[in-house]
Amino acid sequence: MRRPSSRSVPGLVLVFSLGSVGGACARTQPGAPVAVAATTPSTPAPTPVPVLPHPVLDRVGGGAAGSIADIAERVTPSVVSVSATKLVHMQGFPPGFGFPFGLFPDFQGGERREPGLGSGVVVAPGIVVTNHHVVADAEDLRVTARDGHEFDVKLVGSDEKSDLAVLRIEGDSSALRPLPMGNSSALRLGDVVLAIGNPFGVGQTVTMGIVSAKGRSDLGINAYEDFIQTDAAINPGNSGGALVNMAGELIGINTAILSRSGGNQGIGFAIPADMARPIVESLLSTGKVSRGWLGIGIQDVDADLAAALELSEKKGVLVSDVAPGTPAAAAGLRRGDVILSVDGKDVDSTGKLRNLVASAGADHSVKLVLVREGRRIEVTVKLGTLKEKPSAAGAPGEKPAGKAPDGLTVEPLSDLSRRRFEIPANVTTGVVVTGIQRGSVAAEAGIRPGDVIIEVDRQPVPTVERFVAVWRAGKARKIVVVSRGGTTRFVVVGK
Repeated sequence: MRRPSSRSVPGLVLVFSLGSVGGACARTQPGAPVAVAATTPSTPAPTPVPVLPHPVLDRVGGGAAGSIADIAERVTPSVVSVSATKLVHMQGFPPGFGFPFGLFPDFQGGERREPGLGSGVVVAPGIVVTNHHVVADAEDLRVTARDGHEFDVKLVGSDEKSDLAVLRIEGDSSALRPLPMGNSSALRLGDVVLAIGNPFGVGQTVTMGIVSAKGRSDLGINAYEDFIQTDAAINPGNSGGALVNMAGELIGINTAILSRSGGNQGIGFAIPADMARPIVESLLSTGKVSRGWLGIGIQDVDADLAAALELSEKKGVLVSDVAPGTPAAAAGLRRGDVILSVDGKDVDSTGKLRNLVASAGADHSVKLVLVREGRRIEVTVKLGTLKEKPSAAGAPGEKPAGKAPDGLTVEPLSDLSRRRFEIPANVTTGVVVTGIQRGSVAAEAGIRPGDVIIEVDRQPVPTVERFVAVWRAGKARKIVVVSRGGTTRFVVVGK
């Protein structure tokens, strides 16, 4: 299991699920009087409250899919334990460490092999899917079936960005039953699911819960996130295990939890089957993942941006930049476009857009629906593969112009300002913010020293003089395009 992530989640720790029972019940205190409701001819007896069957058990107790026990019995042969032996480098102690007691006098460091434990799912004859973090840097890999039979495996391919890996079993694996992948996009909140894996190495375990949320992203767990959230108990050792629906289909690969203690607290995450399927197929066919690429900068549309851009509603993803020579530029996308959908699938966050474009694959065409200057249009883009941004020469220098409006201090984009603020070479125009007055509207909007202001109210500002003129002539609420670290974004100043 991965150690807790350093991502700051208030009061919680991101834990990757790689590898005294007690309780209390309500009871009457000894010696305490027990109140009994009296009944008289004038006081009718209370109507008994009907005890309803458990809704989950009532729903799956005798349908075509069978009971929960029937489903568990059918799917557990498809889930295995994955052991990964990793070489750990140990740092030695400096000379004299432990003096005068002579602690560790001869230990100069070295290496040791440390076992790790996770879970995996058989998805095809001899093919096991697990998490990348379960098998990363492993020297020796083995899988163990529910009946205790061990198999040697080879790593077919691993994708860190999605945290998925594919293993191939060596030898006869006919006793391992492949688990069919279901349609994870058809899941609804409240659907009952089972989580199966090997928590804490105690052995194969089945837990039950519901789908708590869908489309969880921007958690900082993986580069590409579209998690199913569930309250089915997921613990260390469950990484790579199965999340199955009540039809006995694989609808997710369990991967991480949010926890204060490091154990299950009802917030677990699984990679949806619809996201895993093309990645697994790509790893099997080529050993790597080829993702689609547009070549744009994007940001979420908040209420202030929606109002400033005069959008009818707060939805879609804003194109903050279009790099030259990219698929997006060839298709005619522009800065300020708002993308509403990709191939008919709505996008309501940058994470969702990234996932849809990436999963479409390189060299595939996608249809984008977007809003441009109040008009709804459709654009077809042939996606490319990720490549380095082209470099560009710097702009000629000018003399600083000192204070600009609203507490901003700006200067021309020059070699000196590039070195001072580490401005990338691909930023070729604009003015550099060198200072900002605390409490000003620009400061409240989030503009910082080192930002390069490229546009104000859709007008380029290549010089300080032009920037000051456009800023002063603009509205009280301005749409400012800034470049920060080579990435452009829209900022609303004067909300």
